[in-house]
Amino acid sequence: MAVEERTTLRRVVLVINQLGRGGAEAQLSLLARGLRARGVETHVVLTCGGGPHAAALRAAGVGIHEIGLVPSPSPRVLVHNLRAGVRLVRLLRRLRPQVLHAFLYVDYVLGAVAARLARVPVVVAGRRSLSYFKRERRWVFAVERAVTRLTDHVVANAVAVAQDARTLEGMPADKLSVIYNGLPGTAFEPIEPEPIETRLPVVVCVANLNPVKGHRFLLEAAASLSRRGRPCTLVLAGEGPERGPLTARAAALGLDVRFAGCVTDVRGLLARADVVVLPSLSEGLSNSVMEAMAAGRPIVATAVGGTPELLDERGLLVPAADPEALADALLRLLGDPELGAHLGSAARAWAAKNLDVTLMVEEHIALYRRLLETRCAG
Repeated sequence: MAVEERTTLRRVVLVINQLGRGGAEAQLSLLARGLRARGVETHVVLTCGGGPHAAALRAAGVGIHEIGLVPSPSPRVLVHNLRAGVRLVRLLRRLRPQVLHAFLYVDYVLGAVAARLARVPVVVAGRRSLSYFKRERRWVFAVERAVTRLTDHVVANAVAVAQDARTLEGMPADKLSVIYNGLPGTAFEPIEPEPIETRLPVVVCVANLNPVKGHRFLLEAAASLSRRGRPCTLVLAGEGPERGPLTARAAALGLDVRFAGCVTDVRGLLARADVVVLPSLSEGLSNSVMEAMAAGRPIVATAVGGTPELLDERGLLVPAADPEALADALLRLLGDPELGAHLGSAARAWAAKNLDVTLMVEEHIALYRRLLETRCAG
């Protein structure tokens, strides 16, 4: 086979645990559709299960495959998961991709090993968050370092995430690239605001109700606003294990909090928001902040992970776990609509230039081609 033919990008496999409503799942879906639209045969391997993005991907001509991994370290499922790994190796040998790109931790641990056994030419791993969940488990880092030696390249979705990988994992700079997440064109389109019955300013937070998203500090900030004579209506879009405790705390504080649940399309809520807020304790590159930027909304967020890269001079940044600083920033935007409009406009313009989904897809294609050429040249 000629070198030119071997380096032409024809077939890619993307690996992720499932296709739920998280940010990584949304980005994989956008990348898979973008690759397919550019004539690249694209397959998505789900290590654990399905999800709402699967139907749209199938309709776009993307192959969907499940291998039935059980996400548990229990010895009782060890044999089952070994069989799932064997199924992945066999699937890769049948599909014969030129590139395997695995997005999340378990996926790239399993995917890199399976890809090497199946002789996939190029193996790419993702880094989409900071390493907070790994720090107390040395074996997690040990496994990650071993797997990284099997991969050709690592893609981070923010400079902060890349720096985290270099600092904590000791990853060489030449093995690491930063490709920002992408936004579809629909994120920038005007839309009717969601009807929310309230006389108070509306503050919207789009985030799964997990402890790391910091909702409890947002409730304390809202209580501080009320004490200062500036109450607001909080709308929380998302679901998760914190819903019960947050509901109880909101009632105890006497706050007007609307739990919107899992919202498929948040554009209407964003259009209704006077301010959008994200109080996370840790982030990679937040899709909810990106969506608020595309909608041109004023944003208050904690200065964690890649969020400062998004909002530098385009939003208000506050320390994590500091409800009074969060309340100060919210009060500033609620009291100064002109400032909010200026920041929202600047955020929207920056997002349109730097977070376009076409740019994200093209950068991945360019990386895959470069890695293929390097592999074939070797």
